[in-house]
Amino acid sequence: MKIGLSTQKAFTLIELMVVVVIVAIFAAIAIPSYQQYVRRASAAQAQQEIQRIASELERWKSRNFNYIGYNLAANAINGYASFTVTDGLEPTKALTDSNVAGQSWVIVAENADGSNYSFLMTSTGIQCKNKSYDNIEDNIKGADDASCGTGAETW
Repeated sequence: MKIGLSTQKAFTLIELMVVVVIVAIFAAIAIPSYQQYVRRASAAQAQQEIQRIASELERWKSRNFNYIGYNLAANAINGYASFTVTDGLEPTKALTDSNVAGQSWVIVAENADGSNYSFLMTSTGIQCKNKSYDNIEDNIKGADDASCGTGAETW
């Protein structure tokens, strides 16, 4: 008969709790970093979509000599509620409305949740972004006067 101490081969509760704490710390660091990466990627896609729309508008003008009648077909970008294209002289009217000048345009990409940038681009060369959509001033006198307001950044 063999007499001796038996050795246990299991984890203690303290060891398991230490592992859980370490995993929680990794998650607390990794999840916000991933969310920031996703927001940056979504904003880059929105910028690319705005530039695609601007290119389409220029092709439209080269064929029709103005922007009147341009109908926006924006791609869906995750996180962005809407892309709007309006007349540059009357920013409350779409280019498909009657009685628009059709010589300039304003594009706005509104962020759906407010945690990312909303973008503004005009035919006069204004390109700006702002985390607060409410600060973007596109429905004022015209494309020359549009701005991203307080907290704006250029892109």
